[in-house]
Amino acid sequence: QVQLVESGGGLVQAGGSLRLSCAASGRTFSSYTMGWFRQAPGKEREFVAGIRYISGSTLYADSVKGRFTISRDNAKNTVYLQMNSLKPADTAVYYCAARASVISVTPTDYGYWGQGTQVTVSS
Repeated sequence: QVQLVESGGGLVQAGGSLRLSCAASGRTFSSYTMGWFRQAPGKEREFVAGIRYISGSTLYADSVKGRFTISRDNAKNTVYLQMNSLKPADTAVYYCAARASVISVTPTDYGYWGQGTQVTVSS
C-alpha cells in the first residue's frame, strides 16, 4: 500500500505562484508514476500533469502547459507541482495520485490518492 500526503495549497491572488508537494510512503515500485489532478465544484476530476520516475517523461494538460511544472526528487519520494501565473480558473482541490505504469489522464487508472489540497485564486 502507498500513502500520499499533499501540502502547499492555499489562497493566492491572480498572477501569483504556489508550489504543491506530494510525499509518498510505503511500497514504491520501479515503474512508479505520479499524477496531479484537480476538481472544481460541480465539475469532473481532470488531469493536470504527470511524471514517470524511471524515464522522467512528463505530460501536461493544455490548460496549464507553460505555466505549471511537475518535478520529482526520487530520493525523497516526493513530487512537486510548481504553479505560476495562476488565474481564478485554476481554483480547485488538487489531488496527488500514483500508479505502477505509464502516465494516464484517466483518474480511474490510478490506484492511490492523497487527501487533496485546496487551491484558491482570487481576483
